[in-house]
Amino acid sequence: MTDQLKRAISAAKTAQANDAQAEATRIASSSAGEQTFDMSETSYKTSHTAVRKARRFAMQGLYEWLVTDRRFDIDGKLGWKDNAPHDIAARTRATNAMHTVHIGYYHEMMRDIPEQIDALDALISQHLDRDIDKLDTVEHAILLIGAYELQNRLEIPYKVVLDEAMKLNNHFGATDAHKLINAVLDKMAIELRALEVDADSKANLRTSQKAATQANTKQAEVQSAAVEEASESTAESELDSTSTASNKPRISANNASVKRNSASKALANIMDYKINKKNDAAKNEAPNNIVNDKSAEESTVEENTSTNDVSNDVSNDKNSNAADVGLHDSNLVTPNENNKD
Repeated sequence: MTDQLKRAISAAKTAQANDAQAEATRIASSSAGEQTFDMSETSYKTSHTAVRKARRFAMQGLYEWLVTDRRFDIDGKLGWKDNAPHDIAARTRATNAMHTVHIGYYHEMMRDIPEQIDALDALISQHLDRDIDKLDTVEHAILLIGAYELQNRLEIPYKVVLDEAMKLNNHFGATDAHKLINAVLDKMAIELRALEVDADSKANLRTSQKAATQANTKQAEVQSAAVEEASESTAESELDSTSTASNKPRISANNASVKRNSASKALANIMDYKINKKNDAAKNEAPNNIVNDKSAEESTVEENTSTNDVSNDVSNDKNSNAADVGLHDSNLVTPNENNKD
């Protein structure tokens, strides 16, 4: 029993020593960065949403690392460094539900970005109008992720990188920080993805030219349709005029023509009536004038005759008086003569 107990105790000590050695090896390998992750591994969620969530967790982990170990490293407080990126990633996986996150891409960013921090900061500083230490920590972390993807993940289109950076800023950053992030990443894309940017600009130019051509074609079609409609309308108007001239009008045209003819006939009748009335009045006035003229002439003749008669009567009376006077004179003379005798 004593020998068996000794052997069991020695076996337990050996197993404990082996476990401690294995744990130390694992920690050393993880700190040395020997782990590799592939975005195409089937054990990870590789959808677009999973990659976006990996960026979000990576941005939060980089923010934590920038305000702790990175800041202590810059300030020279190396004794304060006790928050390595792999420890942040381990705590994040332990305290969050990561089953919908692309774990491989998350670990890759949490490993490679801290390792390339100096090169990425130099690349970012070329397009800044201030010192990089004056940047907000959230903006700095977002720019680090964008610069890393533009430089190392060529399979991701640069427009996707810019769009994802804007989404991170909308979720974590300040209100107007998108202006700085967009300007810096846009200039960085022209530098790092020159061929892709040129091809995209040419494609946009072709698209705009195609759209302009289509717009011109549509405008020409509209103009031709308008010309055809105008020609058809003129042809219809000519047909309508010829049909009315041949006494085969449409109903509305016929009614209008009938109304116009009846109105013109009524006016003509009224004018004829007025003219006839004037002629009758003129005819009636003419004989009256003639009768009046005759009566005037007759009255003048009668007046003349009356005056002649009056003059004749006067002369006759004078003659008679003279005769009477002569008689009386003769009578007076004779007796005296007789007496003389």
